[in-house]
Amino acid sequence: MTAEAGRPERDPGLQPERTRLAWRRTTLAFTVAAVLAARQVTGGDLSAAGFVAVACSTLVWLVFLRVAHRRVGALGAAARPAGLSARAALAATACTIALAGFGVAIVL
Repeated sequence: MTAEAGRPERDPGLQPERTRLAWRRTTLAFTVAAVLAARQVTGGDLSAAGFVAVACSTLVWLVFLRVAHRRVGALGAAARPAGLSARAALAATACTIALAGFGVAIVL
């Protein structure tokens, strides 16, 4: 145990690497979903609503990339990284829900 924190020392296993890889996979899946949404709209007539949905999807994708990049950076910066903040978790969840909503708007 560490005397300063009163917590056991961090296991030097592969858990931080698995977490980083999970964030990378999630970012890749989010990117694919955003690209497919854009492709769906540009495949046909690009209406004003479709253009707005693609623009909003792009904005949400950029916000999610920022959240993911900050988290991956935090995981590699310290031997014992802090947990995901409530604000970052809320942002990631909101981005996911927003992208799903924009996807539905594009299809309908």
